Amino acid sequence: MPIGNLSSQIFANIYLNELDQFIKHTLHVKYYFRYADDFLIVHSDEEYLKSLIKPMAEFLDHRLEMKLHPHKISIRKLRQGIDYLGYVVLPHHIVLRTKTKRRMFRKINERNKQSYFGLLNHCNSYKLRQDPRFRGDGERVF
Repeated sequence: MPIGNLSSQIFANIYLNELDQFIKHTLHVKYYFRYADDFLIVHSDEEYLKSLIKPMAEFLDHRLEMKLHPHKISIRKLRQGIDYLGYVVLPHHIVLRTKTKRRMFRKINERNKQSYFGLLNHCNSYKLRQDPRFRGDGERVF
């Protein structure tokens, strides 16, 4: 099934519902967020977060026949920002990930400009919207 296909997103939500239930009801995690196969857990105790890795990995392995990617597990302080779904979530605002920003400016054109405006609506992006690459007919678009 192609990655990014709408049906693969739906199947990910259905298939990983068991993981959601395990994390919420067995591990009793309060701040758990998941979009397709990307998830994050927010907690103030680093040791607590580390203690969740093994039971989650075992559950995924034994129940869903999946593995956690060893290089994509990170424990960070909230003030450092959480890199999630193309954005960096900080305590009081959200910014576009630098890599996402570079890719956007490399690929932007008149046909996909509105799509990128949609991407920017989910973060603090006033300065990005003022960039000359977003201008239309010599005027700023926002």
